[in-house]
Amino acid sequence: MNVDPLFEPFEGGGLSLSNRVVMAPMTRAQSPGGVAGPEVAAYYRRRAEGGVGLIVTEGTAINHPAAVSHQDIPNIHGEASLEGWAQVVREVHAAGGKIIPQLWHVGMARSIGDLPNASALPIGPSGLNLAGEQVTEPMTKSEIQGIVSAFAQAAKDAKAIGFDGIELHGAHGYLIDQFFWEKTNRRTDEYGGDLEARTTFAVEVIDACRRAVGPDFPIVLRFSQWKAGAYDAKLAETPEDLARFLTPLSNAGVDIFHCSTRRFWEPEFAGSELNLAGWTKKITGKPTITVGSVGLDSAFTSAVTEKNEDDNLERLLLRLDKEEFDLVAVGRALISDPAWPAKVQAGKTDEIIPFTSEATKTLY
Repeated sequence: MNVDPLFEPFEGGGLSLSNRVVMAPMTRAQSPGGVAGPEVAAYYRRRAEGGVGLIVTEGTAINHPAAVSHQDIPNIHGEASLEGWAQVVREVHAAGGKIIPQLWHVGMARSIGDLPNASALPIGPSGLNLAGEQVTEPMTKSEIQGIVSAFAQAAKDAKAIGFDGIELHGAHGYLIDQFFWEKTNRRTDEYGGDLEARTTFAVEVIDACRRAVGPDFPIVLRFSQWKAGAYDAKLAETPEDLARFLTPLSNAGVDIFHCSTRRFWEPEFAGSELNLAGWTKKITGKPTITVGSVGLDSAFTSAVTEKNEDDNLERLLLRLDKEEFDLVAVGRALISDPAWPAKVQAGKTDEIIPFTSEATKTLY
């Protein structure tokens, strides 16, 4: 198996990386009080030492009381939290890695009463949860502008403390994605309407972040068709729909698209073998990150009996070599084995520590 394509340097989207391996963002909830401490810094440094070219942090809470739903999810606001992340950045850079934070607001995926701020009500474009049920009132335009400003401030602070770019979490049914999805966005103003109109909120977030960080600081957008608990959901049914969706986001200033799928090898549309990252690159001309059960024995969210194909990694490498996409995000395989890239590159795949759910219980 020729693994060379995975370990070629990458230049694009404002990033200069030693290889094509990206650590996918994975919530660990190991930052008491919203502060990433020494254990978190050591956790990310181990992945840089293990050969990851770019680390995308777990989701980090922007400055809004209902941004997240757990007291140990890290913030990216406040002096202590920013200093905690600054130390993470120093550790990763010292190990030769690059790192960007994922900026996050969960929106209506938060339940009433959730910590860290139990009294804060969840917010969303129409006040609808992912089941389409009315929970709160729709966001006012003033609230929308406040969230746009909070994303921009987080981007500005990320740059100031030394991160190498930012990722906006616009996937999986969280706040930005709730504006994208017609089931959760029933607005009749400029933030609602058809698929293109429903990108307006994200376009404003991207534009505000771009103005906060300047023209050369990388902005990555993570998006998905599927939502938590709605794995068959589709924003775009056809390549033409996808183009209508992606074009305003690309024009707003996204440098790299992180295309979240559950299984990287599955075609996105009938009549083509291209996956979501492949189609996104073809439509926008921008670099893309593919993701979805890379390096695992069983596919994301699958029962243990649904096994991945034995040639999982080989098929990935062939598609990467054909430049269908540019970067490859690896998730749970890196939780169990921080040296996954180095072992793959050295041909020591038999030495990789396989992922088990036990690995998620500790921060190593």
